Amino acid sequence: MEQSLHLEIISPDHTIVSDRVTYVNLPGVNGELGILPGHIPLMAALDIGKLHYQQDSKNYYVFISAGFAEVSNNKVTVLTEAAEKASEIDVARAQAAKERAKARLLKAEEDIDMARAEAAMHRAIIRLNISSL
Repeated sequence: MEQSLHLEIISPDHTIVSDRVTYVNLPGVNGELGILPGHIPLMAALDIGKLHYQQDSKNYYVFISAGFAEVSNNKVTVLTEAAEKASEIDVARAQAAKERAKARLLKAEEDIDMARAEAAMHRAIIRLNISSL
């Protein structure tokens, strides 16, 4: 049995990751999905969250803003609207986004889309958490 998977994380702008890895953990909408070499074929909807993968016994983390994953023939393909490696997250920008979302939530005026503000807060918190890994 093959000892690695090919992982591709693709956004509309560019390919974030395209490499051989030994393990992938995906933030599925119904919970986390752990993928090892030899995994059965799978299609899954992904939630906003932390994608984790291992390569050469090292752990790597990527923020993804939801999307879809396909697992087939030792290849994991993730299609997402946006993604950032932990090392590339702009912490100041993420902190500013969190503060803006917090301010919108505290206003709670009728013309504010609360679901959108909550989603922005959720994204910012996840990005900040991933940036520290």
